[in-house]
Amino acid sequence: MDRIKRGITSRWGILLTASLLFWAKTMLAYHLDFSLGVKGSVQTFILWINPIATTTLIFGIFLYIKKLKPALITLFVLDVLNTLLLYLNIIFYREFTDFVTIKSVLGFSKVSEGISGSSFALMSGHDIFYWLDILVFLGVLLWLFVKKVSVASRPVKKPTAVAMTALSVLFFTVNLSLSEANRPQLLQRTFDRSYIVKYLGLDAFTVYDGITTEMANSVRAHASSNGLDEVKQYTDSHYAAPNPNLFGVAKSKNVIVIHLESFQQFLIGMKVDGQEVTPFLNSLYSDKQTLAFDNFFHEVGQGKTSDAENMLETGTYGLPQGSLFTQLGSDNVFQGAPAILNQSAGYTSAVFHGNVGSFWNRDHVYKNLGYQNFFDRSYFDESDESLGYGILDKDMLRESVGHLEHLQQPFYAKFLTVTNHTPYYTDDTNFDFPSLNTGNSVVDDYVRTAHYLDESLQQFFTYLKNAGIYQNSIFMIYGDHFGISDTNNKDLAQALGKDPATWSKFDNAQMQRVPMMFHIPGFENGGIQHQYGGEIDALPTLLHLVGIDDKNYIHFGTDLLSPQHNQVIAFRNGDYVTPQYTELGGQTYDNQTGQVIDPSAAGLVDQVAQDQKQVKTELSLSDKLNQENLLRFYTPQDFTPVDAKKYDYHNLDDKNAAIEKEKGQKSTSVYSQNGNQTTADLYPTDP
Repeated sequence: MDRIKRGITSRWGILLTASLLFWAKTMLAYHLDFSLGVKGSVQTFILWINPIATTTLIFGIFLYIKKLKPALITLFVLDVLNTLLLYLNIIFYREFTDFVTIKSVLGFSKVSEGISGSSFALMSGHDIFYWLDILVFLGVLLWLFVKKVSVASRPVKKPTAVAMTALSVLFFTVNLSLSEANRPQLLQRTFDRSYIVKYLGLDAFTVYDGITTEMANSVRAHASSNGLDEVKQYTDSHYAAPNPNLFGVAKSKNVIVIHLESFQQFLIGMKVDGQEVTPFLNSLYSDKQTLAFDNFFHEVGQGKTSDAENMLETGTYGLPQGSLFTQLGSDNVFQGAPAILNQSAGYTSAVFHGNVGSFWNRDHVYKNLGYQNFFDRSYFDESDESLGYGILDKDMLRESVGHLEHLQQPFYAKFLTVTNHTPYYTDDTNFDFPSLNTGNSVVDDYVRTAHYLDESLQQFFTYLKNAGIYQNSIFMIYGDHFGISDTNNKDLAQALGKDPATWSKFDNAQMQRVPMMFHIPGFENGGIQHQYGGEIDALPTLLHLVGIDDKNYIHFGTDLLSPQHNQVIAFRNGDYVTPQYTELGGQTYDNQTGQVIDPSAAGLVDQVAQDQKQVKTELSLSDKLNQENLLRFYTPQDFTPVDAKKYDYHNLDDKNAAIEKEKGQKSTSVYSQNGNQTTADLYPTDP
C-alpha cells in the first residue's frame, strides 16, 4: 500500500494521472461532441494516441520545477488552460461545426458584444466531466496549502526531464508519420481543419493554426499588384453576361434587402398542426412577380451572418477561418454594392439592425463598403424588448420606417432581422405559434421564431404599400445560413418526413438550401427557378436586374438568371454541390438517390476532376484577394475607391433632414413626397 501511495504521489505518478485524465476527457469530446469522420482501425488508433504526445510535452514542464508545491501549481495552470482550450472548441463546434482558430479568437470581442446567452444554450449535461478533474485538483491544492501538508516527492533530475520532453517529441513524430501515411499532404490541406484535429489533436492544430496565421499576415504585408493578375484572369473568364430579357427590369427602383436570419428553405411551405409556418413568405415565394430559387445554397463558414453579408455585398467568399468582417474588414479595400449602386445609379444606402454597431465589426466594415447610413441599436427605443441578438424584429422594422422615410430615393436599404436566431428564445406573449415536439428545444422553437419573423415581414410590407414605397421597389429576400446545425438535424428529420436512422452527410449538405427571392412589383414573368446557385451569385444577379453590368468588377459568382450561369456551388470547406451530384469529404453522392457512387462507374471522373479544380481555384483566389487586400491595386472603370472617413454614423436623422431641406422641392424622400409628414402612422400593429 505504501508503495502504491508513493507511486501515486511521485512526480511520475502525478504526471501520469493528470495526463490520463486529460486524455480521457479528450476522448470524450472526440466521440460525443466532435464529428471527425474516423474510418478504419488505423484512423481509430491514431485518434486514440494523438493527445498523448502534446499532453505529456505540455504537462512535462512540471518536471523541471524542483519544489513540489510550485510544480503542482504550474501543472494545475497548464491543465486548466488545456481544458479551457478543449472546452472552447467543444462549444464552438456545437455552434459552427468547426474548431476555434486564431482569427476567430482575435475577432471574438467584435462578436461577443452582440451575444446574450446563446453560449449557455450550447452547453450539455455531460460537460461536467470536462471540469471534474480540475475541481478535484483544485481541492487537493487547497488541502495542501491550507492544511500546510508536507508531501515528500523527490524532484526529477534535469536530464531525466529533458529525456521526457525528447520522448514526447519523438512520439509526436511517430504520430505525424502515421498520419501522413494514412492522409498524404495532411498539413497542406488548408480546407480540412477537422483532419488535423483527427490525426494530430487540438493542441497541434492550435499551434499549426498560429503558424499559418502568422505566415498569412506576412504574405499580406508583402503582397503586390502582381498577385491580382491571376484573380482578374479567372473572374473575367467566368463572367456570365446578363439575360437580355431581364437586364434592367428593376432599373431605378429602390432596392430593399431582407436578410432572413438563420432561415432555411424547408420552412417555405412547412406546416405545424395544420398551420403554415410562414404564410406571408409562402405567398411571395409563389407570386408571379417573384423570381424564387429552390436550389439556392448558403456558402458561409465560421463568419456565418457576416460571411453571408460579405458575399452579398462584395461577390467574394468569406475566409476559411474566422470572419472576414472581424479580421480584415477594418482595413480591406472593398468594391461593395452600396458604392457600386451609388456611383452607377445615384442610390442612397442604409442598413437597419437591432443590435450594437460593433457586432461583427459592422460599424467599421460598412464604412469601407460605402454605406452612408447605419441605424444600429442606438437608433431604436431603449425600452424595446430584446431577445437573444437584438430587439424583436417587429419593433426594429416598425421603428426603421421613421429613418427610412428620410432617405433620398432610389435607396439601397438592407434590413437585418435577428429574432429567428439560435437558441430561439420564445414567450407566450410574442410567439403564438405551436412548437414542434421533437424533444429538442432548439428544433422545437425554431418554427415559432420563424413564424414571428414572417408576421414581422407582413406588417412591414403592408406599411411599404401604404406609404407608396412598395410599387417602386425590388426586394431581395434571402436566408443567410442554417438555423438547425448538423448536430441537431437528426432531431429535425422526423418533422421533415425522414428517418433519423438513415440521415447522412448528404442530407446535411442538402439542408444548406436557403430561400432566395427577387420580388419585383409590376413584373409578371416570375416563377420558381430550379437552377443551382449560392450566395456568391447574389450580387451579380441583383446588379443585372437593376441594369448595372458587373463585368468590370471582380466577382466570383455569376448571374443566376444568365444562360451562362455556373451551377457548381462551392461550400466554404471545399465541398460542393452540382445539379447532378454532391461532393463531400472526397466522396461523391448521387443527388437522386443520396447514395455514395463511384465516379468511374457513373462516368463522372473527368467532370468531378474539373469541378474540384474549379472549386479549389475559386476559393483559393478569393482568399488570396481578401487576405492580401489586392483590391487596393485595382480600380474598375468609372469607379472611385471608397473613402471610409467620409462616413459618420452619428446624428443620421439630422443629416438626412438637412439634405431634404437643401434639396427642397427636388427632394425624393418619402417624407418630402408625403408633404413633409411622417408615414410612420401608416404602419399596422397586427399582421
